[in-house]
Amino acid sequence: MKDAFLVLSDGTVFKGKSFGADGETTGEVVFNTSMTGYQEILTDPSYYGQMVAMTYPLIGNYGVNEEDFESEKVHLSAFIVKEYSEIYSNFRATYSLGNFLKKYNVIGIQGIDTRKLVRHIREEGSMNAIISTETSDIDLLKEKAAKIPSIEGKDLVQYVTCEKPYEWNKHSWSLENKDKFKETNLHIVAVDFGVKRNILRYFTDEGCKVTVVPATTSFEEIEDLNPDGIFLSNGPGDPEPIKYGIELAQKAVEKYPVFGICLGNQILGMALGGKTYKLKFGHHGGNQPVKDLETGKVEITAQNHCFAVDLDSLKGKVDVTHINLNDNTVEGIKHKTKPVFAVQYHPENCPGPHDSRYLFKRFTDLIKESK
Repeated sequence: MKDAFLVLSDGTVFKGKSFGADGETTGEVVFNTSMTGYQEILTDPSYYGQMVAMTYPLIGNYGVNEEDFESEKVHLSAFIVKEYSEIYSNFRATYSLGNFLKKYNVIGIQGIDTRKLVRHIREEGSMNAIISTETSDIDLLKEKAAKIPSIEGKDLVQYVTCEKPYEWNKHSWSLENKDKFKETNLHIVAVDFGVKRNILRYFTDEGCKVTVVPATTSFEEIEDLNPDGIFLSNGPGDPEPIKYGIELAQKAVEKYPVFGICLGNQILGMALGGKTYKLKFGHHGGNQPVKDLETGKVEITAQNHCFAVDLDSLKGKVDVTHINLNDNTVEGIKHKTKPVFAVQYHPENCPGPHDSRYLFKRFTDLIKESK
């Protein structure tokens, strides 16, 4: 393994060993607190252009398989771990994590003090960084790291959305493949801001026909598909520059039931008159406690976002349905009179707990009730 250097934009330096691809890459460093699910994290389009540091110390011991991808490829720019396990054991695995990263030309760095890195990000906030296996000139790397532009104000959705519409018809994977799926005859149009496949699987599990369309699809084009409901997907980066998505959501809520997840929640919040802001270090992991304000129930949720909807900007415009118990940020909203709601967290649980899967049924029930 080659020497690899992680240099943050504030000049902090970590030295480790590379695994995966060789080269040099930049991105914003965030940390994920999930203990498993690195394959789903790597293929989550919401991480486009970011470097992900795992807080769990041993990564790679169950390899990678072809069935659990959340999209067609890896989207993050680098993967940071304490200890990489080249030896893996899983009857479903087809190759190692290191070979997986090499296949998609993604740099991995191991052997650094991830506890120190995470604590630094928590105290100072998420920041840009550079990783290199090509040079040990730290001064040069510091200079490059300091010049990396922020993700704020950038439209990252354009890099992850699909190029043309397609139909999704795959159910959730099961060991015995004996699941019985519902037949509801509902048609969902999913607007792809960076959609994860398990979201589409869960809609299919509910018996829905799912048509996925590019993020820039017009409302009129969606109308021509004759949907029963519209879904606004997760995706990367700042929602503010996604003007086309906000405009679409404004029109969609006037005619159809609408459900949003993550970036879809932020876009819907802005479409209904709210504002968003960047969190200090974001929420990334599978252990975020969220309280349902309507029932009092607390769910442990999977999350992955750097931006949040501003609570004060929503007052009187929508009902806030969920809050994060760690920092009281907005985790869910619903329209006061229309069949429209969204959550900031990830009920498709990849990776993460299954506490919130019921939201997919809630949406299909809402569609039926609104007919």
